[in-house]
Amino acid sequence: MRTLIRYTAVAATLAAVSFSPIVAAEPNRPECIAPAQPGGGFDITCRLTQAALRDSKALTKPMRIVYMPGGVGAVAYNSIIGQRPADAGAIVAFSGGSLLNLAQGKFGRYGVDDVRWVAAVGADYGVAVVRDDSPYKDLKSLMEAFRADPSKIVLGAGGSIGSQDWMKAALTARAANVDYKKMRFVAFEGGGEAVTALRGGHIQAYMGDAAEAMTMMEGGAPIRVLAVYHKERLPGRLANVPTATEQGYPIEWPIIRGFYVGPKVSDADYNWWKEAFDKTMATPEFAQTQQKQGLFPFNITGAALDTYVREQVKSYGELARSFELIK
Repeated sequence: MRTLIRYTAVAATLAAVSFSPIVAAEPNRPECIAPAQPGGGFDITCRLTQAALRDSKALTKPMRIVYMPGGVGAVAYNSIIGQRPADAGAIVAFSGGSLLNLAQGKFGRYGVDDVRWVAAVGADYGVAVVRDDSPYKDLKSLMEAFRADPSKIVLGAGGSIGSQDWMKAALTARAANVDYKKMRFVAFEGGGEAVTALRGGHIQAYMGDAAEAMTMMEGGAPIRVLAVYHKERLPGRLANVPTATEQGYPIEWPIIRGFYVGPKVSDADYNWWKEAFDKTMATPEFAQTQQKQGLFPFNITGAALDTYVREQVKSYGELARSFELIK
C-alpha cells in the first residue's frame, strides 16, 4: 500500500511538471510600445504597466516606453508582425478602439489571429453626459426628446464616423428608435472640446468615457452623467449613476486596455509575460494604481483574453455591418 501511495504521489508530481507551461527567463530589454503620441490612453496603459510590474517585482529590469503613433494602433500592429514577430521583449498596448478598427479592416491585411493576446489590465466604459442644468434628468427623458425630434438633439464625442465614440452615439440613436443616418453628430478632437461645446449649448449630450467624466467632475466641470454603458454600476463617484440597461435601454460599451506580443514569440516567453501580469494584477497595489489611472477592474490574461478579443472583434464586425460601415 505504501508503495502504491508513493508511486501515485510521484506520478502526480511528474504529471504536474509535465503539464505545467514552460516559462522563459525575464526579457533582457523589455519595452512597452504605445501606438500613439505621449499623453493619451495608450501612454497611460504603458505607464501603469511599467510601474506595476516594477512594484510587484515581476520585472526587475527597467522597461522603456516607445511611441509608435498611427491609426489607433494600426502602425504598431503592422510593425510588430512584419518586422519584429519574435521579439520577446516587446509588449504592445491595445484598446477597445483598436479592436473596433481591426474588425473594420483598418489594420490592413492582418487580422485578429496575427498576434498573441497577453493581458488586459483594466477597462473604461461609455457614458451619456449632459450639462448639470440640462432639462434631461435621466436617460429616458433624453431618449424621449431624441425620438420626438432627432433634429433638436445634437450628440458630440471625440471621434469621427466609425470610431468607438461615434458607435456610442449610433447605439444611443438605435436604442431611441432613431435612424442613425438622421442623427446629428459633431466630432471633436477630444473630451475637453466636447464638454466646452456642451457647456456652450452647442450640443445637448456628450458620449464620453466614465473615467474621463469622473476626472472632469472632480475638476468642477458642470456636467451630469445620465447613464453608464455597462452591465452593472461602477464603483466610486459614479456608484449612484444607473446603467442604461436599468433605465430600459440595453446599451453596453466596454473600452478595455491591454497588451499583445508578436506572432512568433515562443510559448515560454509568452507564458513569462502572462505569469508576470497574473502576479502583478493579484496585488492590492495594482488595484490602487489602476484606480489612480482612471481604469476599472478588468484583469484577464492568456486564453481567456484571447477568447474575449475574438468575440469582441466578431461582435464589432457585426455592429459595423449593421451601420453599413463595412460590407
